[in-house]
Amino acid sequence: MNTIIKNITAFAFGFFLLLSTQSYAQKIGYVDAQGLLERLPEYKDIQGSIDALSKQWKTELENKRKEIDKLFEAYRTEEPLLTPELKKKKQEEIANKEKEAKDFFAKKFGSNGELFTQRQEKIKPLQDKLYDAIKTVSEEKGYDIILDLSGNSSIIYINNRHNITDAVAAKLGAK
Repeated sequence: MNTIIKNITAFAFGFFLLLSTQSYAQKIGYVDAQGLLERLPEYKDIQGSIDALSKQWKTELENKRKEIDKLFEAYRTEEPLLTPELKKKKQEEIANKEKEAKDFFAKKFGSNGELFTQRQEKIKPLQDKLYDAIKTVSEEKGYDIILDLSGNSSIIYINNRHNITDAVAAKLGAK
């Protein structure tokens, strides 16, 4: 009799737990945020201007490297004829040019460089617009959580019926 009461109690507790978790179930959807950004014409314009700026700076950097190579070749050719003082002066000149090139690279392409800053400043308004559209669609469709699958996602499978990418694209007026 005692085991019957324990079994009934366990069953009742499990049933109560099942009912309580179902009432708190959350609706989860997902989007491809990078794909949405790429659908926006403004994003393509911004990316084009950033690419042009990057290309310009890469050309400047390449010119600096060529100048260093010329100085080094000239030094190697003249080295046997140079006095120790002139050798030191030429070596310092080459080292200074190398430092300038390294500083230029860091200033333009470093983790807090101008390219990063430009990208952040120009893309941020589009990301805000995207976030607002995702939020609006999520609220309209009753989603509690939205995942972004454009990055390095570790989700192995997800049902396409939870994909709100196209609905967000429509809200943004993108194709």
